[in-house]
Amino acid sequence: MKISIGTLIIVIAVTLAGGLLIGWAFFGESSEPEHSHTEVINGETVWTCSMHPQIRQGEPGSCPICGMDLIPLEDDNGEGSDPMTITMSPTAMQLANVVTAAVGSESARKTIRLNGKVQEDERLIFNQTTHFPGRIEKLSVNFTGEYVSKGSVIASLYSPQLVTAQEELLETYKIRESQPNLYRAAREKLKNWKLSEKQIDRIISTGKAKDQFTVLADQSGYVTSKKVNLGDYVNRGQILYEIANLSRVWAQFDVYENDLSWINKGDSIQFTISSLPGQIFKGKIDYIDPVIDSKTRVTKARVVVNNADRNLKPEMFASGEVKAELANTKNQITVPKSAVMWTGKRSVVYVKQPTDQGLHFKMREVTLGPTLGNAYIIEKGLEAGEEIAVNGTFSIDAAAQLAGKPSMMSPDGGAVMTGHNHGGMNKATSQSNHQMSELKVNESEQTFTSDPAFKEQIQAVFSAYLPVKDALIRSDVNTAKKEAERLQLAINEVDMKLVKNEAHMEWMKDLDVLQKAADGIRNETELEKARMMLSPLSDQLFHTLKKYDVRVEGYRQYCPMAFDNKGAFWLSDSDEVLNPYFGDAMLTCGNVEEELK
Repeated sequence: MKISIGTLIIVIAVTLAGGLLIGWAFFGESSEPEHSHTEVINGETVWTCSMHPQIRQGEPGSCPICGMDLIPLEDDNGEGSDPMTITMSPTAMQLANVVTAAVGSESARKTIRLNGKVQEDERLIFNQTTHFPGRIEKLSVNFTGEYVSKGSVIASLYSPQLVTAQEELLETYKIRESQPNLYRAAREKLKNWKLSEKQIDRIISTGKAKDQFTVLADQSGYVTSKKVNLGDYVNRGQILYEIANLSRVWAQFDVYENDLSWINKGDSIQFTISSLPGQIFKGKIDYIDPVIDSKTRVTKARVVVNNADRNLKPEMFASGEVKAELANTKNQITVPKSAVMWTGKRSVVYVKQPTDQGLHFKMREVTLGPTLGNAYIIEKGLEAGEEIAVNGTFSIDAAAQLAGKPSMMSPDGGAVMTGHNHGGMNKATSQSNHQMSELKVNESEQTFTSDPAFKEQIQAVFSAYLPVKDALIRSDVNTAKKEAERLQLAINEVDMKLVKNEAHMEWMKDLDVLQKAADGIRNETELEKARMMLSPLSDQLFHTLKKYDVRVEGYRQYCPMAFDNKGAFWLSDSDEVLNPYFGDAMLTCGNVEEELK
């Protein structure tokens, strides 16, 4: 069959049109070329790494840090874009694990965890005294902790004055008809010495003065203090015993200064006792001490607890929770802690700017309110509905800093940073990776109640750690070595016998890391290798403080660029960021992650 040229042209045209239609359906509605906003310097495209934006090269290739393919550097100052924003492609956001979320509002609620102890109700503590002078001939209660009942005999006394008073009673009884006033006065004298009517009548009926008299308990309770011994001479009103009635006790909880705004009289509290597992106690806070302890920076919140079964004993440890809500705080702007970068003086977030030019983020300073567990209340700087970065903020800030845009460290922006070796850290990293990998930080989330003496010793370790960190800030490896030796002494002074059972096993794991890290710094002559050992030392000390609930005044700080952008933490007693991993090269790189409470 012959096909004409005209027919062949029609078939080809129809086929071409069909192909274009299929391509349009699969690959988009527009065939217009995509506008390129790549940065060009001296006529050449600049290539960078989406994960390490400090890398700038004049030709394509692989990233010298991570090996990823380089991509053209986008021009953030494209037409219509805000020069104060930083642009990130969807691919770069995914690789940097950047997550955004809309800002919401809620009531200011949080759970406050409190630690405390069971104590005697001070209103049920009594002093048992003697009501007449004499010598103790017999003690019925011979040790502290013994229970006494009201009206029971607790001691017997010989009293010459009481013998004389009885003889006066017997004489006036004989003349009671003619001298009734003298008789009544003699009886009243004995009654003032707490002799009962039955005892007085018994003296009269026998006609003989007794040389010993018993002392009866005025109240029921447990003897908490024994003040006298057999044979002692006592005066009228002298204390024999202190007695506590434990049918009702107090649970006294420590409230730290920064939690005081959340705790109010009348708040409900639920608490447990470490020595009574499985039992949950409930009550209300009926009193808050108006004075803060100058040393511990805590005040006391009191809960009155009925203790009819006597299971609660003074000095038992208690752990409580209060579901707290700030007054007049409806519809507060809240953001996750991971969204906020805190330098100690300034707090910033990165706000997503919706434009037609791509994904843009702009740094914005905010004013923080109270902490809500894993979130902050924002007092000023954000509105409900705005979209912010809640994860990967360090990556955005690093890109902004390298691009010369406003960032956490440079609020007004600055010159573009280029890749360079901060004091030889890359070389030290490769040499020390094996040594650092041998130290695995014990990050157990368990918490233990420990002896106060043990806590004081851990506090001494924290105090000895600070000079080591300060020496590395000054890049003074020799001083760091000397201070690490002192730190080792403080670590070795911790008495492991003060922690028992599982808490003891956990401390042994912590101790191994602390000793090896401190020893690594003490024996190191190269600055960057000493800095490598500071990281596991800082992490382990932080987890130890948290695990054993050791209270120190300090902060946990973080540098995202340490150790080839892997990041590292350190501890400080000041909220001022001074970086021990870079020293003067990048002294203020980092932010405050959390306050050590």
